[in-house]
Amino acid sequence: MFVCILFFSCADNTQIGNCLPNINIEVSTDLNNPININAQTPGGFTILNGGNKGILLFNINSTSFVAFDLLCPNNDCSTPMTFENGLTLKCECDDSEYSVHLGGAPQTNGSNCPAREYRVLKNGTSIRITNF
Repeated sequence: MFVCILFFSCADNTQIGNCLPNINIEVSTDLNNPININAQTPGGFTILNGGNKGILLFNINSTSFVAFDLLCPNNDCSTPMTFENGLTLKCECDDSEYSVHLGGAPQTNGSNCPAREYRVLKNGTSIRITNF
């Protein structure tokens, strides 16, 4: 019975995280910068240079922020993803969608790779975005 438990516990139920090219990023910005004015309030966001196709910085609740690369997880699109309705990132090439509130999880059937999420460190109005 112990062997059976080990066998079933090894089933792959983890999120696929190696779908996109891994690049080193280090982006710093300040929320008081006029280009980031929309990201100062909860639900607000800004698009920053960096990553593969740009980076979405999203304000969850004034103290928590998330950041996602705008490269489509299927990695076959030359156009950056767009941010739709404050909820999802959308790849224009195949209409796949990814939830910003669920860690970039795919919301479209057949999409297995999540959007690439980056680590966000906030200190006062300073924001630093890096790889995990």
